[in-house]
Amino acid sequence: MNNSLPEGFEKSPDNTDVKYAQKQKQATLQSVSFRGGRGHMGKNMGQTVEKPENIKKTVSRLLGYFRNTKKLLIPLVFAVVLVTLTSLFAPMLQGQAIDEIKNMKWQSLYRCIILLAVVYVFNIGFTLAQSLFSARLSQLIVKLMRHDLFKKIDRLSIKYLDTHSNGDIMSRMTNDIENVSTTISQSLGSLVSGVLTIIGTVAIMFYHCWQLTLITLFSVILTVLVTKYMSEIMRKVYRKRSEILGRLNGHSEEMITGYKSIVAYNKQKDVINEFNNTSDELMKVSMKAEILGGSMGPLMNCISNISFVIVAGFGGYFAYKNIISIGTISMFIIYAKQFSRPINEIAQLYGSIQTAIAGAERVFALTDEPDEDNSGDILVENIKGKVTFKNVCFSYIPEKQVLSDFTLDVEPGQKIALVGATGSGKTTVVNLLMRFYNPDSGEILVDGTNILDIKRDELRHNIAIVLQDTVLFSDTIENNIKYARPEATIEEVRHASKMSNCAYFIERLPEKYNTFLKQAGSGLSQGQRQLLSIARAILADPHILILDEATSSVDTRTEKNIQNAMVNLMKNRTSLIIAHRLSTIRDADKIVVLDSGKIVEQGTHDELLKHKGHYYTLYMTQFAGNEI
Repeated sequence: MNNSLPEGFEKSPDNTDVKYAQKQKQATLQSVSFRGGRGHMGKNMGQTVEKPENIKKTVSRLLGYFRNTKKLLIPLVFAVVLVTLTSLFAPMLQGQAIDEIKNMKWQSLYRCIILLAVVYVFNIGFTLAQSLFSARLSQLIVKLMRHDLFKKIDRLSIKYLDTHSNGDIMSRMTNDIENVSTTISQSLGSLVSGVLTIIGTVAIMFYHCWQLTLITLFSVILTVLVTKYMSEIMRKVYRKRSEILGRLNGHSEEMITGYKSIVAYNKQKDVINEFNNTSDELMKVSMKAEILGGSMGPLMNCISNISFVIVAGFGGYFAYKNIISIGTISMFIIYAKQFSRPINEIAQLYGSIQTAIAGAERVFALTDEPDEDNSGDILVENIKGKVTFKNVCFSYIPEKQVLSDFTLDVEPGQKIALVGATGSGKTTVVNLLMRFYNPDSGEILVDGTNILDIKRDELRHNIAIVLQDTVLFSDTIENNIKYARPEATIEEVRHASKMSNCAYFIERLPEKYNTFLKQAGSGLSQGQRQLLSIARAILADPHILILDEATSSVDTRTEKNIQNAMVNLMKNRTSLIIAHRLSTIRDADKIVVLDSGKIVEQGTHDELLKHKGHYYTLYMTQFAGNEI
């Protein structure tokens, strides 16, 4: 069976070549965040904001992680409060210093200047502490979330992994949790500080002059309204730019990965034209985005200056009327700027907070998935390897049977081959025996005990499986072979290598068994990787062995080498062999032919050829080249 499917298609849960309609490749264009030129509002305009479905529930669960971080959370809140208080106290001292200059009270002026310097030093120190505590808090929470998520992935059912894209699961582990981390480290302190600053600023301003406070609030509200209006326009432009850039990146990726096909069909000009059209569209939108981003800063400065003029004008009038002092005017100008800054920051933080909560919601949705079935508490000792399927029915999708009334007896030490057309249910038999899935009805027995009653780990400990898609890890050859039995000695590893016929090429490597395999053994041939997986199975010393298309991806010479290794592996073991190459199962004790999830024939190779049924048709089509 050839598992090398075209890109964009995935295997069915039956591990066959059924082409699912591009479920896994849905052109997930990444939204890219851009800085909007020199405008201070530009940096978040390109961010795609995800909205959570249940904010209250998600925030509540996030707060559960904060309960475990009180040693960092309390100092962080303390630092934020002190930063806010020093920021509020400094303008009052500046105003008082100006009044002392006007009144020529030099001794009081010196005290104000010294106190002001102390306040600024403390402000810097507390701001640094706030940053440090925020960073440590965010990393600690992210560590806890990643730990919980990884533990959950380790307990997920095979069904979930078969029906969800690996990219989506990885995205939750990386991007979604990283969004939470960024929001905590950059937004949490700013949000709390902003709220406290707004409340404190308004209270102080009302205390000194309520008339000038109302005038200041009017100018601040004007600033906020203009900012909101401009932000909406910029957000649409930047979002469009992100979408176009995503299309351009996707087109470039397809062009690079599919370059051979493009050249083979002489589609270079079409590809270039499509790229140029998208690139031109991106250039136009980017120019508009940069112009808007660049104009945001000057526009906000203009409005801010106008508000300063208004405050200064009315402040001068009130000072003339002896309602306030000159120092109070200076203080109000600073507070006016200080008041509008946190409002703008909170407006910018809203999008990132929403995205972070949505990311946390996706993480929690995965952690809430049910665990793999771990029922059964029977420890079967001295397994002989008798396997019985009794009237087993199973379907991955309701009302679409994959196995129907499947009944099969496998005696200890017997070698059984499962053959049939793609989608006939061969791999499903293996999935059920390994308890990757549970049957809808019927029973599967090992030595007379229902596998649902056997402890899952104990069952899998007695079964070894060699798949067509060899899985090697970024580790040494020795550790890859010892993956089946970590406590094995190097002598046992060498013995397993000799039995699997892979010792000859391992010994020729410079580092031999200490050779580090990069990128899952990409430097090895398919046959060498397959032999390593057989060595792993030999080292596991199982009572039941499953070979799932172990030779379908290699050439005939390598196949012969692997077959010799498999002969050693299958000695005195109950073996289930799934094969499309019928040459590999001629010596099987029994060949079981499946069609549409049912057993239609079973017998030895010679018996089935004489019968001239389904097996005969498969064999003659594959070897004799007859058109049946």
